[in-house]
Parts: sequence; C-alpha cells; structure tokens
Amino acid sequence: MKVTDHIKNANGKTMFSFEVIPPQKGKNIQDLYNNIDPLMEFNPPFIDVTTSREEYVYVDKGNGLLDKRITRMRPGTVGICASIMHKYKVDAIPHLLCGGFTKEETEYVLVDCHYLGIDNVVALRGDARKDEPYFTPTEGGNKYASELVEQISNLNNGKYLHDDIQVEHNYDFCVGVAGYPEKHMEAPSLNTDLKRLKAKVDAGADYVVTQMFFDNQKYFDFVEKARAIGITVPIIPGIKPIAVKRHLQILPQVFKIDLPEDLIDAVEGCKDSKSVRQVGIEFAIQQSKELRDAGVPFLHYYSMGKSDNIKAIASALF
Repeated sequence: MKVTDHIKNANGKTMFSFEVIPPQKGKNIQDLYNNIDPLMEFNPPFIDVTTSREEYVYVDKGNGLLDKRITRMRPGTVGICASIMHKYKVDAIPHLLCGGFTKEETEYVLVDCHYLGIDNVVALRGDARKDEPYFTPTEGGNKYASELVEQISNLNNGKYLHDDIQVEHNYDFCVGVAGYPEKHMEAPSLNTDLKRLKAKVDAGADYVVTQMFFDNQKYFDFVEKARAIGITVPIIPGIKPIAVKRHLQILPQVFKIDLPEDLIDAVEGCKDSKSVRQVGIEFAIQQSKELRDAGVPFLHYYSMGKSDNIKAIASALF
C-alpha cells in the first residue's frame, strides 16, 4: 500500500514508522531482524531501508602498487525490503540514490521493485563519497533528486529511458523525498532549499520525510513556509533520539543542525552512557508528544542500530 493511502486510512491518527540500515557485507541479516522484532508490536505501516552508495578501496598488489576498486559496504537494500515484507507483512521502502547509480541502473532497480510488489520508494540525491569534499554526480546518473523523481514519474507513466515499449501495465510508485527544516547543508538559504523541495514535489513527489531535528518549532515553521509556496503533500517529521554523548558534536557537524540548550545541558550532566541514552529517550518522548498533538501523519524514527530506545519511546506513545 502507498504511504499516502496509509495516511488517508488513518483518518487523522498519528502513526509510527522507522528506518533501518542494511547489515554490513558479511554480517547476518538476523542482527537486523533482532532490531526490528521489538518494534513490530507498534504496528508500523512501513519500514524504510537505506541504500549504500559506492566507495573506493585500495588493494595492495605488491611492489608498492595499489589497485583501486569499487565496493558497497551495505548492499542488498531491495532484497532486504522484500525479506521484511515477507517476514513482517508490512510495506518496506527502499531508498534510491542519484550518487553511485546510472539512470539505467536506477530503472532496473525500479523494475525489480515493481516485480516484488514494492509500492513506495524514497528518492534522494545522496551524499558525497568519503574521498570527495563535495557531491559529484555519477556519469550517466541523475544529478539532483528532482531529476530522480522525474525519472520515476516517467516510468509511472509508461516512459522508459531508451526502449520504446508497448506498456500493458503502468507502474504506480508512491515517491517520498527528503526535507530539511534547518535547510540542506549545501543550500545558501532555507528559502532556496524550499524552492528545491517544491521542484521535487512538482516533479512528482507524493510526500516528504524530514531530516532529524530537535526543536519542534523549526519543523512547524518549515511546514508553514512549505505550505506558503504551494507544497501541499504530507510532511512527515523524522526523529532521532540522542544515544551517546558524542552526538552533541557529531550531529551538528554532520547534519548542520542545532541542538536545544536544555538537551545539551542534560546530556553534558550525565555521568555514564546509560544516563545519556535515558535523557535522549525522555527528550524524544516529549518532542514526539508535541508533534502528535499537532496532528503529524507519522512519527518516523531513525533507529539505525539498536532499537531499545525507539521501543521505549514508542511504548510511551502508541
């Protein structure tokens, strides 16, 4: 079922969803299931699965020579989505990236998704590789998320990249995109970033999921400004609880977001990791309650690794 249909069927009730990352290559998928299992009691209509872009590794060939090779440390997003749908009977949503994929590779992934009964995808530009200071488009790939959304919309309308095919059954993907309440780190201003978000919606995006934020007012202001420029699709808030003290440095540095002073003070006052995790849980519960009371369609949690803190938050809300 489409995310937008889940929202319609909820009749204004806020629902629970979360995002996971594929296991690293060589790891057992059971580790992922162990993190998903405790969250299924809260009846998530969908689970997001992130996608790993390519990285370069250098293999020593001897005699001082290095062989440059491409690898993906967390492959298998579409396969994991199929496995989640089979095991848990919920919708699973793969993330599609511009970075690291040609348009042809993207089309093949979409064909696979269609065959597997995957109704939703999230279209993202993706980050720069670790060896790049800035994002560089893949040769033959989409440069922007709006272009990726357009490619998906074209396929929904029976238009393939190169092949003139007599289409008997159109695809019908529901497309999610990312929104940034505190603007994307590369955007010169929030207003500019909102215009780019509108371009994604105009290209065919059906809903928005925000980057994590810790000040709800920034989300409310973001939604108000989005509505003012004609963005009418659902805007789902993304939430990540603080879990370790180093998040105070890592999250602002990586995601260019602000943390509230009361949260900073509470975390800095913790004497051990368990206390930090509890502070993160309690803050996320209060943040979630305010968002739920405001009538958001989903509370979408970035669980990523261990899910015990997400379970504690959901237990207080659902």
